[in-house]
Amino acid sequence: MNKKYHFIAIGGVGMSGLAKYLLQQGVEVSGSDISDSKYVQQLRELGGKIFIGHSAENVPADAVIVVSSAIRETNPELKIARERNQTVFHRSDLLAEISRSDKCFIGFSGTHGKTTTSGMTSYVLSKAGLKPSYVVGGIIPEYHTNAEYTDGRNFIAELDESDGTIVKYAPDIVVVNNLEADHLDFYTNGLESVIDTFTTFMKGLKPTSKILINIDNYGVGLLKDSYTDCNYITYGLKDAEYTARNISYNYGYTTFDVYHNDILLTQVKIILPGEHNVYNALAVISALSEDGVDVKSVAPYFETFTGMGRRFQRVAEFDGIVVYDDYAHHPTEIKSTLSAMKSFTDKQVVAVFQPHRYTRLQSLWDDFKSALHNVLTENDRIIVTDVYAASEDAIDGINSEKFTAELGGAEYLSGDMHEVARKLLPTLKENTVVIGLGAGTITNLAKELKSVREELAWK
Repeated sequence: MNKKYHFIAIGGVGMSGLAKYLLQQGVEVSGSDISDSKYVQQLRELGGKIFIGHSAENVPADAVIVVSSAIRETNPELKIARERNQTVFHRSDLLAEISRSDKCFIGFSGTHGKTTTSGMTSYVLSKAGLKPSYVVGGIIPEYHTNAEYTDGRNFIAELDESDGTIVKYAPDIVVVNNLEADHLDFYTNGLESVIDTFTTFMKGLKPTSKILINIDNYGVGLLKDSYTDCNYITYGLKDAEYTARNISYNYGYTTFDVYHNDILLTQVKIILPGEHNVYNALAVISALSEDGVDVKSVAPYFETFTGMGRRFQRVAEFDGIVVYDDYAHHPTEIKSTLSAMKSFTDKQVVAVFQPHRYTRLQSLWDDFKSALHNVLTENDRIIVTDVYAASEDAIDGINSEKFTAELGGAEYLSGDMHEVARKLLPTLKENTVVIGLGAGTITNLAKELKSVREELAWK
């Protein structure tokens, strides 16, 4: 491990987690970002030297440079590092280096659920006093962090597949939650390309690695059939080695029993809604069981796990209106979230969907329409906002206004998120649940609704 690192765009949730982990190990860290944030402030408090704005002068000549896929070669800090022939790590290279330690590395992968399962594992192990180290892709609310370094035996991480860098990792235990066509700017042949990348990932694992797979997922089944040169450990709701049985969905909580080869391991209660969270909790229990953890000792802490930041997160309440924020930006994620909201039987649901990336909307156009139709009841509403480009150029004929018209029964609200809130707030009534769906600025919806509410109060 090097002793000095400089992060370009250090304020993101992924980059800040890696920076925090290094700082807690006593490594010298500097970095830059275009704006200040709570993540940046946390790093300063740990001793990080943070610059606001990108400049060649920010870059120490003796540091390893850390970048994400979003950093372009024209960035002045990356340019000066290239001119000096400094070592440049993609953030995945750094995570891979961190993971090569004497700790038992548990990695969570798949198209959906990585953040929740890695965060849930870190949370229950922490609550049980087992002191895990972790770097995850979201904030664990009770601990207000996305990373922690300890002297415990486990290292937990979320393994991002979006740009193919997952092949760099070799966990001792790997969980594959599910596989679907996504990130189609990279995976140009859709699910086939995803399967190819995960096959390469499997081939690079250690002979002793344990591979847990959600056998109920179609894409995972394709992976299992296409690459047979390993022993998969299966979990699912039936016909698997680890199964969740006697599932009971209740208002505000779900209970189920976990079996391993028909032997009852433990009973679990979770307060996260929806079948997908049963799968998430089952994945965690299965991984911990394979790691030798006494799952009965950690089972009580599943009930107090409130979820990860931006995963069905309750973010505001006013005037009888409750607002949730959810990172769902893929049709399957949207379908799962809206299905979980069906427990709000006595409330009107207003789902506000911000499409994320033109390429994703174009490739999954009909799938998005199908996912959103699930909530269109007589009482509920679907709102569609403008596309969040995420640095992409617009694609002719691919826009939210056209999508809303084809969707039918939905409403299109144009403008930035403050403008959306300004148009939406007067239409909301008491006993309404609003859920923002997307990976972009939709996360600011609750803040903007409250801001508009205050503006109206002054008039």
